[in-house]
Amino acid sequence: MSIELEESTTDLPRGGTGLAEATHLVEVRDLHISFGGREIVKGVSFTVEPGECLAIVGESGSGKSVTARTLIGLTGDGARIDAAAVEFGGRSLLGLSDRQWRSIRGSEIGFVLQDALVSLDQLRTVGAEIGEALSTHRGRDGGRLGRTARHERVVELLDLVGVPEPRVRARQRPYELSGGQRQRALIASALANDPTLVIADEPTTALDATVQAQILEVLAEAKERGNGIILISHDLAVVGRLADRVAVMRDGEIVEAGTVDEVLRNPQHEYTRGLLASVPSRASKGTLLTSGATLPAPAPVDDAQPPAVRVRDLRKTFSGKNATERAAVAGVSFDLAPGRTLGIVGESGSGKTTTARMVLGLTVPDSGSVELNGEPWSGLTDKQRRDRRNQISVIYQDPLSSFDPRWTVEHVLTDALRVTGLRGAAADTRVSELLDRVGLSDGFRTRHPLKLSGGQRQRVAIARALAPEPSVIVCDEPVSALDVSIQARILDLLATLQAETGVALLFISHDLGVIHHISDDILVMRGGEVVEYGAADDVFERPQHEYTRELLAAVPTIDA
Repeated sequence: MSIELEESTTDLPRGGTGLAEATHLVEVRDLHISFGGREIVKGVSFTVEPGECLAIVGESGSGKSVTARTLIGLTGDGARIDAAAVEFGGRSLLGLSDRQWRSIRGSEIGFVLQDALVSLDQLRTVGAEIGEALSTHRGRDGGRLGRTARHERVVELLDLVGVPEPRVRARQRPYELSGGQRQRALIASALANDPTLVIADEPTTALDATVQAQILEVLAEAKERGNGIILISHDLAVVGRLADRVAVMRDGEIVEAGTVDEVLRNPQHEYTRGLLASVPSRASKGTLLTSGATLPAPAPVDDAQPPAVRVRDLRKTFSGKNATERAAVAGVSFDLAPGRTLGIVGESGSGKTTTARMVLGLTVPDSGSVELNGEPWSGLTDKQRRDRRNQISVIYQDPLSSFDPRWTVEHVLTDALRVTGLRGAAADTRVSELLDRVGLSDGFRTRHPLKLSGGQRQRVAIARALAPEPSVIVCDEPVSALDVSIQARILDLLATLQAETGVALLFISHDLGVIHHISDDILVMRGGEVVEYGAADDVFERPQHEYTRELLAAVPTIDA
């Protein structure tokens, strides 16, 4: 059958979808999706049963998200859908009108997006957002909840998904909540009407380990209640914790499918094996993820050199509502040696990014000191720092937001070279060297960041950070939004560049597998304080603080 989202005149039956008569909760057979004549999904087939989680994994562009969106009528403008069947509860979802989709979306099929800040209305309270889902759909008894009942149900849902102080949070707007709290609020909205099917599209990406574990527990509880779940993810460890079956997508096709044990522990397809080999962990430490080869020997370091960064008793307090003060950083101290990597971990709000900003000189500490290569750094004016700015660089999680969209890659890099004094032909040669060093050809000079893939943009960001030949690079979640294989290439690139140049890395991440793989030493922060600090292997294998043990216990692993 071939359709172009034409409208049907048949209404969905009130109060259900005929699940009792259905063979499967969801059945998709031979699904093809095209945009502008280009086929994105090529003959995909799968089923989902009540109380089962099917994970669809694959990298960006594999077709996994557009496949899932087809089940809620959000495939996209201009989509052409061809399928033998796309059924939910025995009823075809092909050709439904907008009105019919509105009757099923939220009440029968819940949808959780990755980016809660974008998905939630910033002008409304969280309670109003969740309450709307309750007000637009009828309950199981066919009636609608009154205002008071809706409010109590909102509080109940926020409590269900682990949002602290649910009555307080219900009155707040999304931007007043942490990233993990927003994501849980989005899940509460998706679960508001106890939908028969929940589709979760990358629901835990970029979340801290403990928050990630809480969200997975909420989804697991929904599965135990009999809800079907389709989990879209590139995080194979998350998949291993929640899913019953796995379908691996590549270039619009399912290349491997089976139970979690079959796919993750005994993969048959070369692509699946490559994905698994790219996952950083304790076992991968000291090797290149993309090849398994031993990391190159580091550049020699003079033991008489002072630390690249020395931090002593840093403190920073911010003013909050009602003139209250919150200690963001409370007495942080550490040393980062030349040519080594210090990983900083902790939940959102632990103070790790504020610490990094003080090291960069972007935030002024209330007290304490930062030394850069043995000389004072904090406490200096911008003018005093100007001649030494080239000694420290930064790589952000989202490089696109830090690029001027009007600039080409060449402009981005030549601007970064200004602090070195290079101009003209010398700068032109240096741009070519930088692009080559991060694995990009000279042809990228004329490209704009918006036209680059996520991995290419991050390579440009690394090239920009290397441009002034710094002794320290602060990496603030530089791989958290990348697919596993692209993440592996970026981590290999950073390790290789460190071995070649001797640059010290201050590496912030919520992903403890990444941190263990790349770090020599680890600093664990909680509530603005350092709760544990030591060699990476010691912290991971013999954690001393209860909070560190909780973090490690929350990390999903493929072998779990």
